[in-house]
Amino acid sequence: MRQTSQFCIPGRVGARDPKDMNHTKGGLVIFTANSHPSSRELGKRIAERLGVELGKVQVYQEANRETRVQIQESVRGKDVFVIQTVSKDVNTTIMEMLIMVYACRTSCARSITGVLPYFPYSKQCKMRKRGSIVSKLIASMMCKAGLTHLITMDLHQKEIQGFFNIPVDNLRASPFLLQYIQEEIPDYRNAVIVAKSPASAKRAQSFAERLRLGIAVIHGEAQDAESDQVDGRHSPPTVMLMPKEKPPITVVGDVGGRIAIIVDDIIDDVDSFVAAAETLKERGAYKIFVMATHGILSSEAPRFIEESAIDEVVVTNTIPHELQKLQCPKIKTVDISMILSEAIRRIHNGESMSYLFRNIGVDD
Repeated sequence: MRQTSQFCIPGRVGARDPKDMNHTKGGLVIFTANSHPSSRELGKRIAERLGVELGKVQVYQEANRETRVQIQESVRGKDVFVIQTVSKDVNTTIMEMLIMVYACRTSCARSITGVLPYFPYSKQCKMRKRGSIVSKLIASMMCKAGLTHLITMDLHQKEIQGFFNIPVDNLRASPFLLQYIQEEIPDYRNAVIVAKSPASAKRAQSFAERLRLGIAVIHGEAQDAESDQVDGRHSPPTVMLMPKEKPPITVVGDVGGRIAIIVDDIIDDVDSFVAAAETLKERGAYKIFVMATHGILSSEAPRFIEESAIDEVVVTNTIPHELQKLQCPKIKTVDISMILSEAIRRIHNGESMSYLFRNIGVDD
């Protein structure tokens, strides 16, 4: 008899204890790589929710820095799920994933699903000057290694799914962030959702509509590396172009005397967030939160956040950031292992994934 799930996205009626929600058919194996201890920690949480043990695998670096993988149990005819989080050493993370997938393929696994909560190189998904679309390269490598399915979360651009010739489930973290806002910000009804640039206005609108809050957009900030630029295809350029004059920073929307909640998908270099917070403070916002799915928080980000006008930065555990939390107590974490474990259970049992996308905005 086919089992049904009582999983509920945060905020939906009928949610059950996560420990009681997951029961899978046999033939399921979950592996984690060792790019970071948090990868194994996330894997343990997922395995516990599914009621299975983590698979036995040895992943280590040789003296010459080559990655070696030894699968220590049979995966023949089984559904294998490889969980990998992205550490600071991104390239090692990718190689561990590729080699582990290939090892499972050559060991005759029935299917191999990669679980990458944050897809590496996702920012390099467009052609810039004489560069390359690296996301396409990574996708091709994963498919060639033997991946048959990919589970990820909040891709930087949804079009990245088209780089794969296998099914891709791009899950959303917004229900968990919305739940955090409703439960952890007491006066959230007096908040306004802020887009720190026009490019993120759609995401802010999606949050605002579901929370029934107002929206504000910061316009006129310095253009970042992903903004449209002359791509240098004319060498030398046929016309001498004058540099564009940057418009003055303005805030479209009222933030005076209100809580400002800045939303985005990735927070890495925090300069733009710090600048946005200062602008909002000048316009009268009395408390400032930053919400993002992926907290890369590179370099001096924790120190900059600690010294800024930002009151709290909320990210999910798609990327390890324990060290950054020690450096900056303003950083808070939301656990998303529940939705990852339910996605694994549904794929393994051949159930529909559409339930996981209910109440998700098109612009999420």
